[in-house]
Amino acid sequence: MKIPTTLKHKPVIVSENYEQVDGRLARNTDAKALSLGLIQGNDGGKANLSAKVWRSTGENWSSESEEMPLHRVLDMSILICRSLAHFREAYRYELLYDPQEPIIDRVALQGSAMTVAICTDNERIHEDMKLFSQALSDDDEMISERLRMLSRILKDMGY
Repeated sequence: MKIPTTLKHKPVIVSENYEQVDGRLARNTDAKALSLGLIQGNDGGKANLSAKVWRSTGENWSSESEEMPLHRVLDMSILICRSLAHFREAYRYELLYDPQEPIIDRVALQGSAMTVAICTDNERIHEDMKLFSQALSDDDEMISERLRMLSRILKDMGY
């Protein structure tokens, strides 16, 4: 089933076999494709870049398909990487973080900084930190493979 090309998101680059590589959900996922494309913004008709996860039940494309501006995808990648770095050293803390200093990092971006922090408003944060840490451990091979590939591509691009 080909992804639609007549919606607000106009696919330019696609991975239409994403369901085959969707981590632990591979071959059993509703995330069927990924695309990078254009979305018509309200900036005087200016097109903006976006990324989209296309979800399908097999019959129809889902309204739960997600679209994000490319900078947001990269910001999410930064958040993931800083979180992974935290959890590599989290064993040093009884609660897997320092309750006195829940901020993990402040990442400078265009004149300000993105705060990366433990969500201390979560009433179950102590249990959830353990679950999150275990899930990262369980998925380490899959995540590491993708990070190594991303690192290789970034180095090839001169970053």
